[in-house]
Amino acid sequence: MTGSIIRRDDLVTSIADALQYIAVYHPPDFLAHLARALKLEQSPAARDAIKQILVNSRMAAIGRRPICQDTGTVNVFLKVGMQARFDFDEPIAEVVNEAVAIAYTDAGNPLRASIVADPLFDRRNTRTNAPAVTHVELVAGSGLDVHVAAKGGGSENKASFAALNPGDDVADWVVRTVERLGAGWCPPGILGIGVGGTAEKAMLLAKESLLQPIDMTDLLARGPRTAQEEMRVDLYRRVNALGIGAQGLGGLTTVLDVKIATYPVHAASMPVALIPQCVADRHIGFRLDGGGPAGFVAPRTEDWPQVALDAGADAIKVDLDRLAPAEVAGWRAGETLLLSGRLLTGRDAAHKRLAAMLERGEDLPVDLKGRAIYYVGPVDAVAGEAVGPAGPTTSTRMDPYTDILLERTGLLVMIGKAERGDETVASIGRHGAAYLIAVGGAAYLVSKAVRSAKVIAFDDLGMEAIHEFVVEDMPVTVAVDAQGQSIHKSGPMRWRAPPVTYHGTQIPG
Repeated sequence: MTGSIIRRDDLVTSIADALQYIAVYHPPDFLAHLARALKLEQSPAARDAIKQILVNSRMAAIGRRPICQDTGTVNVFLKVGMQARFDFDEPIAEVVNEAVAIAYTDAGNPLRASIVADPLFDRRNTRTNAPAVTHVELVAGSGLDVHVAAKGGGSENKASFAALNPGDDVADWVVRTVERLGAGWCPPGILGIGVGGTAEKAMLLAKESLLQPIDMTDLLARGPRTAQEEMRVDLYRRVNALGIGAQGLGGLTTVLDVKIATYPVHAASMPVALIPQCVADRHIGFRLDGGGPAGFVAPRTEDWPQVALDAGADAIKVDLDRLAPAEVAGWRAGETLLLSGRLLTGRDAAHKRLAAMLERGEDLPVDLKGRAIYYVGPVDAVAGEAVGPAGPTTSTRMDPYTDILLERTGLLVMIGKAERGDETVASIGRHGAAYLIAVGGAAYLVSKAVRSAKVIAFDDLGMEAIHEFVVEDMPVTVAVDAQGQSIHKSGPMRWRAPPVTYHGTQIPG
């Protein structure tokens, strides 16, 4: 039997086009489930976050710009038919990496390069977002099936694994684990659970399960038919009943779906993996059979619900150029602020350098006294933009450096996403500072508040360089106030509840 000839150019073009596509468009099934979550949500803070995510998604699709500034680590799953043939003899991973570089350096829609070549020492950015993580499997058939995904660092960092005993309760472990994860994985999203095989097989099962269509709405409507479907519904109910909610602000929906994949296992073992998928649900599959590159059709504008944003009459306008400790002391956790003025940026690498310079007694390249710093690594701008998509990164990674910056520089305000550690919350209260959050998954929307941007320090760090933004009415929520009160503690506590019945189906109430 003669198989299809898979042409190199078709494979490169298809993967590059797929990566551009998923950077810009949410899958319709994700949009439908998020729209349903908005209808059910009762928490004002969570409703506002979901609205921002939906508006951002539509804006990104219309503007053909990334949904999220973290355009992810590329994962490529290739299922090669045994009868398929290739017109090249290079390692397939090298061809995939070429496609990644093409997609991420596209001048019309540049995507953020986040990959560093050496994970242990100098961590120098490759500037192309290559290499990808490539998985190849030989299967029956004569074609090539490819599934491309881009996994953000915030959710990937929350991947968890446990070697349970065969008699342990997997569902209990999942619920306990999600409760410990907090909001750094940027909910509402999806949970992928892999059970069986070996440690690495369980992790791969969890990752691949996230590529399945989202169908929890249908499952709830018809009811589970198998033990595995019953487990999915049970986990959906129990995780949502934790009250974590959108962005960890407290609410009814933390997960939109729960996926489970299993594999036969040694009688003595129960390896279990959990990988969360963030609100930037980026993946798509296609097939090559020798007939040319894959084509991708943009979603219809009707797939996005009509949502209007309103900061509310109680939103407090803040002039960052006249920020004073007394003003910050008056903010309370949960309040909405609209920031205008000069705003610094800085992430992990910049914070590490700043802290090291302080320890050595060196002058810093920028004065932080009375300033606000935004934890962001923006996408490069295109024509007409001050900056590309610029949503917040997970703030806990900056926790080791927070106390020394507050103590030694007079830094007053920090902005990011998700909760802070207990010691950091205490330090914020002790120094009369404040921690604010922008909505993760609303990067393009946030970037529209930026009027200008320039690099002012550590240019060699690429997207992690220190920028100075000038912003106008940038919406944020006070997450930790100067009294040390945290919305990431009070919000979930308020909305944590046992399941209740809704239209005959148990969901969190």
